[in-house]
Amino acid sequence: MSTIGKALALLDSLCELDRDIGLSDLARLSALDKATTRRFLVELEKYGFVEQDGETRKYRLGAAPVRLARIRQARFPFASVAAPFVKALADAVGETVHLSEFAGGRLATIHVEDSTQAHRVIVDVGATLPLHATASGLAFLAFLPKAEAGRALARPLQRFSPETVIDADAVRTLLAETAARGFSVNRQGFETGVISAAAPIVAPNGRPVGALAVAAPIARADSAKILDIGERTAAAASAIAEKYYGTKR
Repeated sequence: MSTIGKALALLDSLCELDRDIGLSDLARLSALDKATTRRFLVELEKYGFVEQDGETRKYRLGAAPVRLARIRQARFPFASVAAPFVKALADAVGETVHLSEFAGGRLATIHVEDSTQAHRVIVDVGATLPLHATASGLAFLAFLPKAEAGRALARPLQRFSPETVIDADAVRTLLAETAARGFSVNRQGFETGVISAAAPIVAPNGRPVGALAVAAPIARADSAKILDIGERTAAAASAIAEKYYGTKR
């Protein structure tokens, strides 16, 4: 990995935390030696990507990523364009709906509309969605070129729940079903008690750029309901793509 790549990986590790972290712990988390970690942190702090608490000497994410995110959002308002469709879908199905975007090699949640029901699935903005273990990830993988999807399945697949499919061939079967149907269905693959349906948001060149998903308590969604939700999700995802790109695909 290049020097820039290592520094960005360090920043990425910092982004995953919900607390400040010391130099030694961050070095261990990033699999770097302390001297290298310190050198990267000094440079990242210089440009505002990292902040160090003056009293504890621990590090946190700086303001620069927020500024860049605002600039990107102002110029390429993907979430803003999609938000009304996400809200309409949430109102229609009565469940939590979340929008994800693929960037930096990861599929991450960028917008959430929570269900108004007391018993609902909670999805955090910024959460990374494992490609093999979530409905969003399966929908995204299913519409990638097969070679790219194959590379994503070549590494060991992590188990997140007793129902997570970690056999690559079994995941490929799920991808084929998803591609034929137009949306994925994931039953407790990421979290016990949760069932989800998702559809890819596809650019005019045919590549997926993200996914739209509905997550519901499994006790509230039988097979017929989740298939109906999946069809509604696929229609909403297509509408987002048409609105964002300005033309029908």
